[in-house]
Amino acid sequence: MPQLSLAAEPSPLAFDPARTALVIIDMQRDFLEPGGFGETLGNDVSLLQAAVGPCKAALNAARAAGMLVIHTREGHRPDMHDAPPAKVNRGEPAARIGCAGPMGRILIRGEDGHDIIPELYPAAGEVVLDKPGKGAFYQTDLELILRNRHVDTLLICGVTTEVCVHTTIREGNDRGYHCVALADCCASYFPEFHRVGLEMIKAQGGIFGWVSDSAALIAALHAKARAA
Repeated sequence: MPQLSLAAEPSPLAFDPARTALVIIDMQRDFLEPGGFGETLGNDVSLLQAAVGPCKAALNAARAAGMLVIHTREGHRPDMHDAPPAKVNRGEPAARIGCAGPMGRILIRGEDGHDIIPELYPAAGEVVLDKPGKGAFYQTDLELILRNRHVDTLLICGVTTEVCVHTTIREGNDRGYHCVALADCCASYFPEFHRVGLEMIKAQGGIFGWVSDSAALIAALHAKARAA
């Protein structure tokens, strides 16, 4: 398939949709909805809502193009054997990972709060990857999935920009993938962290990735459709 051109910074990126995955990081109820883990940490969860609409637009475009779509969820086994004490023992003792919250035990797999928000819910056949850490490659079979599909480019959305998104992009870059943050599809509880996080990715000629947005992705995929 001919390469498409994605408008991005610091430079346009050539990509083949058949070898590209849209990776949506941790758009979970515990992070985006009132009463979840994000709010127990003292954050304004409404700040993450800005990414939902652009994520939905990018997701619809990726689905229409037949791209591989991967959703991730951060969380732990119900027995919490995979949850390091250094991670668990933070914040208020009554509002830590594993404690009871309005949407079930906080960040525990199978609980309502651990699941993905309805607006971005995975379609049948899309990959849902449960991860115990911040990066999507850590202790998961993500790399095996990507290698099996001959993927070389990752378009990354989700929350938060400076934590799980950044970590995944860094991990992907170290493994040889072209990694693109779709800026409007990412968000942070701290707007300045979001801005600086994106600047870090594209600095020094794209030190570990590119920055684009949902409109650029949609435009590139529409160009492919017109040429078909």
